[in-house]
Amino acid sequence: MSRVVRNHPDELVVGLVSISDRASAGQYGDEGVPALRSWLAAALKSPWQAHERLIADERALIEATLVELVDELGCDLVLTTGGTGPSRRDVTPEATLAVATRELPGYGEQMRRISLEFVPTAVLSRQVGVLRETADHSALILNLPGQPKSITETLGGLRDAQSGRNVAGIFASVPYCLQLIGGPYVETHEEVVQAFRPQHALRAPGGTPAAGARR
Repeated sequence: MSRVVRNHPDELVVGLVSISDRASAGQYGDEGVPALRSWLAAALKSPWQAHERLIADERALIEATLVELVDELGCDLVLTTGGTGPSRRDVTPEATLAVATRELPGYGEQMRRISLEFVPTAVLSRQVGVLRETADHSALILNLPGQPKSITETLGGLRDAQSGRNVAGIFASVPYCLQLIGGPYVETHEEVVQAFRPQHALRAPGGTPAAGARR
């Protein structure tokens, strides 16, 4: 399979992977990938294209799918949903770590912090965030929860207008992470999620990165 063609130099190529034995067997409709796609459509201001997979909770299959999306298609970002609990069939984190070159522990920590605002069983979640790096390409892979509501909360964060309390979603850091590993310059709609970059990494007016910014 050949690497995908970008329609724009800064087009984000995303892999969306739903991991579920029953959904992949057609026992019920998958909700994970549609939830991811819907959130990205609302959040991303810059161009993007998605490549979707629905697979069973099989470690070898998950590993092969992640490798295909990153190494063969050239995805900059891969979001998985499902398979991160403590049951014996939940092997998404193990598969993700197996194909990783480096782990980014802060992503898992923040995802659990967000979920703990709602349910004490969030401590059972084992989501991880990692990089997969090859000689000419790097990608960020993030494990997300399986429920659409939890996906939205995890990516976008929590905003309580009444109390004024905010908890940042994990996607706030994703554009800068992608920039640091050589990916496209991703911009978001701030009303959905406000991407954070240090001042030196902001794109200057006219479409070029500010001085000192990495691409």
